[in-house]
Amino acid sequence: MLISKKSKIFIAGHNGMVGSAIKRALHQKGYNKLLYASRNDLNLLNFEEVKNWFNQNRPDVVILAAAKVGGIYANSNYSFDFILENLKIQNNVIENAWAYKVKRFLFLGSSCIYPKLAKQPLKEEYLLTGELEKTNESYALAKIAGIKLCTSLKKQYGFDAICLMPTNLYGPGDNYNPQNSHVLPAMLKRFYDAKIRGLDEIACWGSGSPRREFLYVDDLAEACIFILENVSSDDKILYGENKDFNGTLNIGVGVDISIRELANLISTVVGYKGKIIWDSSKPDGTPRKLLDVSKLIKLGWSAKIELKKGIELTLQSFLKELQDKSIRD
Repeated sequence: MLISKKSKIFIAGHNGMVGSAIKRALHQKGYNKLLYASRNDLNLLNFEEVKNWFNQNRPDVVILAAAKVGGIYANSNYSFDFILENLKIQNNVIENAWAYKVKRFLFLGSSCIYPKLAKQPLKEEYLLTGELEKTNESYALAKIAGIKLCTSLKKQYGFDAICLMPTNLYGPGDNYNPQNSHVLPAMLKRFYDAKIRGLDEIACWGSGSPRREFLYVDDLAEACIFILENVSSDDKILYGENKDFNGTLNIGVGVDISIRELANLISTVVGYKGKIIWDSSKPDGTPRKLLDVSKLIKLGWSAKIELKKGIELTLQSFLKELQDKSIRD
């Protein structure tokens, strides 16, 4: 079933950066039968609560955008939380979506599922072909389990599930906490703070040499809707050469940038004029993560928002958040 304006669509994690972007995009396209619940109303970690919610609401489509996420620091120091909470969220939502006969299911994973030293660019078929990056292993393992649960349901029961693997995301609603944010929002906040404080220099983690790919979150939202409107889980492109269901699709821009280049770009957008120092005693993480997006392009979709423009839009959102906070305080 491809979705229609009459479809009841449940967005799990609708208040997060990804979920809120999907919610905005669906509304803009005329999808008005959207279902979501706050954490106070629905605890995704609790199986019985999730079961009761599905029984009462009976969605046609589910987009699982809820997850416990964070950067290198958070993943390294709270590995138990990352693996357990993500497994619980995924298992509860996926099992009940299947049990209550959801017609279409999108599971949102991450490019960190791929092996640390896999050949670049990363193809969907490279999953589980090598060792994971240690700094986000717990999160990656949970996401891999979610992928395998979805693909197993498709193979065994015909459950219409597609797993989307986005590259590094950024944009409105991002997390700027220095202890658990990802590299781009963390840098944006640090450079902005350094500018406001008039600092002559700022230290960044690692060597600056690793390369990363970045996707503006509104582009991901557009990709999700495109997939729901146009791509069935029976599409041949989701099957491997051995005709085995793979069910995963990379979502990215197909172009990467070094962390050093990213820092220079962010400092330019923010207007920070000081010196950037690189602390090579801190971990770099995976040397490179560039997604092969050829399957997505063959299906007819590609990203629209280039990196500099996306950072400018993210800065505007960040400044508005600061302004709104100052008004509340």
